[in-house]
Amino acid sequence: MPSFAFIDLFAGIGGFHQAAMQLGGKCVFASEIDAEARRAYSANYNLQPHGDITTVSAGDIPDHDALFAGFPCQPFSIIGSRLGFDDIRGTLFFEIARILEKKRPQVFVLENVKQLKTHNDGKTLATIVQTLENLDYCVKWKILNALDYGLPQKRERIIIVGFTDKNVNFEFPQKQEMRKLETILEPDENVDPKFFASEYITKKRRERHVSKHCPSIWHENKGGNISSYPYSCALRAGASHNYLLVNGTRRLTPREMLRLQGFSDNFQIVCSDSQTRKQAGNAVPVDMIAAVLKEVLDADSQAKKQAGGHGNPHLRELA
Repeated sequence: MPSFAFIDLFAGIGGFHQAAMQLGGKCVFASEIDAEARRAYSANYNLQPHGDITTVSAGDIPDHDALFAGFPCQPFSIIGSRLGFDDIRGTLFFEIARILEKKRPQVFVLENVKQLKTHNDGKTLATIVQTLENLDYCVKWKILNALDYGLPQKRERIIIVGFTDKNVNFEFPQKQEMRKLETILEPDENVDPKFFASEYITKKRRERHVSKHCPSIWHENKGGNISSYPYSCALRAGASHNYLLVNGTRRLTPREMLRLQGFSDNFQIVCSDSQTRKQAGNAVPVDMIAAVLKEVLDADSQAKKQAGGHGNPHLRELA
């Protein structure tokens, strides 16, 4: 597959990067404000991300074929305040818009929480789509679930894609078979005792719930109700460590959380357990993003071929 150049904004630990590498992508610029996430990114991709994107001139960003961004979701999420564009983090979307306007990549893929669809009665999403269309992009969006793309994690996210070619024939990817939870989990005997819940917590939960699945991940919500499934509920940057228990007895390890997001075991863990849990909870699900990227690149390639393009149909060849 031809190489293509991409930039990775609000990059976290590189979920988009992982997916793009599978499809021949080369990252030419990354930005991430969190120092620990930058540390993990640099260790794994041999590329040091820039910090605050608001301080970077769009003209200083290298030319690229694709822009990827999991832009900050706190303003739109259940966990966040839902202030949307009234929250300064919500305005970070417009950092993406200014870079798109200046650099004009052929495609982009953006990710956010599903609550963006209904935030402010849909007006926030409408503003985002209108802004992108005003930049002369063909824009499509859909809510996808990582469960439907190989990962045993219920993680629903809105995906927004865009093309400079208005005649593109793009469809979001078909659902795929879910990987079994046992392929993600470590045997209990290999897990450090520090991850096991106390006897008190284990006993209390087993008195209140009997699982129909093994292995399973037990989830306790804010109301104290417990459920269990042969997959995980959505990982979170903060609370995942305590509200999810494997078979009702132990917490997920950082490696298991990374696996639930589709990161291979080749991904080096260079930060503390707490930081890695936070990073995994903030990451985009790699398998789902990879499925979307493949359809995006294929659709753009076909559009260019039909338009009579020559050579590499949609992406510049890299040295």
